[in-house]
Amino acid sequence: MKNLLAATALAALTALPAAAQDDKVAITVNAVQIFGTIDPAKINDYTEYMAAVNLYDALTTVDAAGNVIPQLAESWDISDDSLTYTFHLKDGATFSDGTPVDAQDILYSIRRLLAINEGPSYLFSDLIDAESLTAPDDRTVVITLNKVYAPFISITPLLLAVNEEAVQTNGDDPWGETFLAETPAGAGPYTLSSWDRGAQMTLARNKAYHGGWPNARPIDEVRFVVTRDEATVRALAQRGDLGISSQYQSTETYEGIAKLDDYVTLTTPTATGLYIKLNNQVPPTDDVHVRRAIAMAMDYATVREVIYPGAPLRGPLSDIFAAAVPEDAAEPVFDIAAAQAELAKSKYAGQGPIQLTHTYVSKTAFEEEIALLLKSTLDMIGFDVTIQPEPWNRITDLATSVETTPHTTQVFYGPTYPSPDSVFYVQYASSAAGNWASMDWVQDPEIDRLIEVSRAETDTAKRNGIYQDIYRKLVDDQRSVWLLAQERRFSVHKCLKGYEWVPMQSWDFDFSRMSWSCE
Repeated sequence: MKNLLAATALAALTALPAAAQDDKVAITVNAVQIFGTIDPAKINDYTEYMAAVNLYDALTTVDAAGNVIPQLAESWDISDDSLTYTFHLKDGATFSDGTPVDAQDILYSIRRLLAINEGPSYLFSDLIDAESLTAPDDRTVVITLNKVYAPFISITPLLLAVNEEAVQTNGDDPWGETFLAETPAGAGPYTLSSWDRGAQMTLARNKAYHGGWPNARPIDEVRFVVTRDEATVRALAQRGDLGISSQYQSTETYEGIAKLDDYVTLTTPTATGLYIKLNNQVPPTDDVHVRRAIAMAMDYATVREVIYPGAPLRGPLSDIFAAAVPEDAAEPVFDIAAAQAELAKSKYAGQGPIQLTHTYVSKTAFEEEIALLLKSTLDMIGFDVTIQPEPWNRITDLATSVETTPHTTQVFYGPTYPSPDSVFYVQYASSAAGNWASMDWVQDPEIDRLIEVSRAETDTAKRNGIYQDIYRKLVDDQRSVWLLAQERRFSVHKCLKGYEWVPMQSWDFDFSRMSWSCE
């Protein structure tokens, strides 16, 4: 069955080289998860954001240094009380159908996000009321917050603009949910050519894109193929079709593709962490001593040096956010004796083997290796671990409630927006619980208080001090196991230029920033 699926995925692709004879540049990009939605009010994971950043533009975007820079807005002003943000829209910006982008489209898009109350809405729902949005004229958008939120500009790249006229013309409801589920109505650099949810998605370059195409040979067509089968990825490279792989291949696959004449392995540090999420609200992981024992029984060096290369992760926040990480933060230590001693302090000690369910994304070889490594050490010290691989969509379903969330789950999480707030709030705030990123179910009033205080603090140095307090408390209570800071690896065609990691989920896959050059 596996071979049949691989053959089907390959057959779905047109056998064109990356640069065809008509000089059109078409690349194939490997993704390992389906694109569940392209609705910018509902996007939730890395593939959905990958589509959104190419189909839609926002008031702002993010560069490789993590700076928020203009996109649909050319500039903005912030009031002295840090509550009112006035955005001045650039002239000449249009949606992909040629309709001008104006202030009413921005207001409609934000109100739509708040009304649907899915995807990134949780970042805005307690900050913005629909009535607090105004447009003094077609080029000006005024957003007044309900309360001071210091990182507000860092989340504005998620306010993706929807063409209100297109929705009202084609939609069957005020917010056009059916229409936008299948058809993009954005101002992004690409449009949707075809989409088979289980297999592929193809994007075509919008030649009239308002942001322009400064590179001599931009990427004209992006063909995502959805597969976890590494033989399929290797076959794409052997044919010369692969532009860039996913970051979830095995070392063997990276090394094999790198031996081909036209391919290299690109490695880049990131702020993305590989976590073992610990469900803090159900037995036995509701016990801090059990959580500490699990953390001490993890062979971090083997994971980083043998199974999946990465940098040490000292706690919940990557060292990329250096000012928000305590100077005395220490790397976690693999110590079986200490793990046994810690487990002996738990309320579950002396009652026979402690039952534990461990989940990871199925058909991901390196995650299976990590799961087996963890089971081998935990079973030695008094656990009975059941390994339960699940497809990603099943994991996201399990994450919606405390009762269905597994005891332990392997999850990659990178900042959704370029701020430590993204790491702390999205994963650990009680009000953000119920999604795959928050499978720890921390539910700690003191953590909630510190996060709220940090969000209201406009002094950067003081805010970083609060971030350090949050960091320390999460580590002291061992709310997660922090395995490593991901060093992303991709198999990349040597002619694909311009990839840079961006500290915002999937913004590094904005293909308008890339080009094709074989010189």
